[in-house]
Amino acid sequence: MKGLKLEHLLLEPLRDRGVTTEPAMNHAQLCERSLSLAAGLQAQGIRRLAVHLEDAGLLAIALLAAWRAGASVLLPADLQPQTRQRWAAAVDAWLVDASDLDALYQAPLSAAALDLDSCQLSLCTSGSSGEPKRIDKSLRQLANEVEALEALWGADLKGACIIGSVATQHIYGLLFRVLWPLCAGRTFVRKQLAFPEDMQRASREHPQFAWVASPALLKRMGDNLDWPALSQVARVFSSGGALPIDAAGSLYDRLQQWPTEILGSSETGGIAWRQGAQPWQPFADVQLSQDAEGALRIASPYLPAGHIEQTADAARIHADGRFELLGRLDRIVKLEEKRISLPMLEQALIAHEWVADTRLGVVQENRASLGAVVVLSEAGLHALRNQGRRTLTQTLRQHLSQHCEALALPRRWRVLRQLPLNSQGKLPQANIEALLLEPRPKGPEVLAQVETEGEWTLQLSIPPDLAYFSGHFPVTPVLPGVVQVEWAFNLGQQLLDLPTRFAGMEVLKFQQLVRPGDHIELHLRFDRERSKLYFAYRNGVAACSSGRIVLEAAHA
Repeated sequence: MKGLKLEHLLLEPLRDRGVTTEPAMNHAQLCERSLSLAAGLQAQGIRRLAVHLEDAGLLAIALLAAWRAGASVLLPADLQPQTRQRWAAAVDAWLVDASDLDALYQAPLSAAALDLDSCQLSLCTSGSSGEPKRIDKSLRQLANEVEALEALWGADLKGACIIGSVATQHIYGLLFRVLWPLCAGRTFVRKQLAFPEDMQRASREHPQFAWVASPALLKRMGDNLDWPALSQVARVFSSGGALPIDAAGSLYDRLQQWPTEILGSSETGGIAWRQGAQPWQPFADVQLSQDAEGALRIASPYLPAGHIEQTADAARIHADGRFELLGRLDRIVKLEEKRISLPMLEQALIAHEWVADTRLGVVQENRASLGAVVVLSEAGLHALRNQGRRTLTQTLRQHLSQHCEALALPRRWRVLRQLPLNSQGKLPQANIEALLLEPRPKGPEVLAQVETEGEWTLQLSIPPDLAYFSGHFPVTPVLPGVVQVEWAFNLGQQLLDLPTRFAGMEVLKFQQLVRPGDHIELHLRFDRERSKLYFAYRNGVAACSSGRIVLEAAHA
């Protein structure tokens, strides 16, 4: 399929050129709808447009329409009330679903080329503080990057359908899932597919396909998938964070190709790429240098002309131009006048077999100290369950003491099943430090709940760092029976119209221990005639506990 320049996408409608699947849309339909929407935007006098559309096909229509109408586009990261309030004064209208577009369609404007310098797009990203930051880009910057991607990988992808697990509100998803395939003449799946099983289903529907994914999804792709069928994937792209080498190696074993990792940011666009354990290879025409502290400086056709972007990424640049990242310089903190590199300590912690991932932060209470948010490996969870939290943290402190002074050893620990990454796959430093200040959880994580004929079934995950495990018991943490009763009562009050006063217990049985990290099922049923709440916890087929809670109405 002959490529089109980004600025020429609306010039000539091509009915035999596919754009999207599920539902299908061809290039002629894209042009007609974009030009019709452009007419509506002009008629309404809309010059500043906020767009948040989960359907990548509708997003393509909205972007081209706005640029043809002379409107600038803002892509907010989400649609939370505070986000809409934050940008309310900066935009004239919002497009958030198909009905918003339908209300604006009019007789189409004439076809025309888009102006590379006047057409503007603004992205929203979170800085290290967690505060949203607006990044303005011209169509020329985006077009330059699209052309570079096609020159590098177009021959490999051929006519592959693009299937993505990442959002199109951010630069990686926008380029790889929408703008690049639009220009190259490749179809793309409209919906963001967040689960491996969804990626597999979509892949099976196309003879040629490529994945635009995140490390979070690729790490979850397990043995339950049909790998012989998936091995036909033309290329696997990954961005948004580092892909652990063991996850990359697992994909290589199954697909006979290394995932292609993309290094970049909303500010810089793409910087470099790599496969496996290789150093990073800068994209063509990206020029790298370093400041006095060794941080990367970037000049690129994906940046405003003449601008050099100063990063906080320490790097080692090889003689052949490739480079290694050495950690973030803006994550070097001072404790008692000593400089401490958080990335260095994190790398040391991850080297321990009990740790799958970790982030460190400063705890500002009384005297400042470090805290660690730790995601345990299976071996780490086994250690927690069979040796206790104190042994776990003491062992990790001892391991870390080989890499730093005592001053840098974490004094506060939070143990999680996964890091609470935001929609961009990031965990801002401010969020880490807020998490370290929060008390340990006292309730289960409710994964799912369903009601059938008056009985509720809840899927619960037991936090590994549950506060109630402390002291019960020090070496073998077990969920206390009284807490199980309390959870049943509290969850029953949320889901059922229960009397508020606890009046006693009946037929209470405890048959199997509930441990850190367990996934259990809770069944709740209220017998209104007898005023009794029946509860039963199960772990798979095994009964954990059960009983009846007697309730009565509160006295006036």
